[in-house]
Amino acid sequence: MRKLFQACLFVLLAGAGTASALDYGAVASSSAILYDSPSTQGKKLYVVSRYTPLELVVRLSGWVKVRNQDGSLAWVQQSDLGSQRYVVVTDALAQVRQRPTHDAPVVFQVRRQVALELQRDTGAGWLAVRALNGASGYVRANAVWGD
Repeated sequence: MRKLFQACLFVLLAGAGTASALDYGAVASSSAILYDSPSTQGKKLYVVSRYTPLELVVRLSGWVKVRNQDGSLAWVQQSDLGSQRYVVVTDALAQVRQRPTHDAPVVFQVRRQVALELQRDTGAGWLAVRALNGASGYVRANAVWGD
């Protein structure tokens, strides 16, 4: 019985398409409904807007289990997610600088909960980002969520 259980568990996990640790995506449609189960028959938990970053936890037949910024888990239809990455500002006011250094000139400032398009991670605690209006620069990785 134990071997049968282990075999079923292996098949279930292999078929689920588990996402890699700290893999993120963002809502690409104008909004997305998050459900308590991977079905439109499930309970609707809340709606998130375009560009909202979500941590991808598990993929399952057109559905993705996601973790949002507050840590709660829900399911979203795969078709509502896009390949472009976004981060959302968590500080009250984040400064986007010309270069990835604390003494670089500030290009613009961004308020909490504003989404920025993630261009790349410098690997040194800074992220290259672009605002929806096209302005770009570098923001501290600890000032945003979704990277």
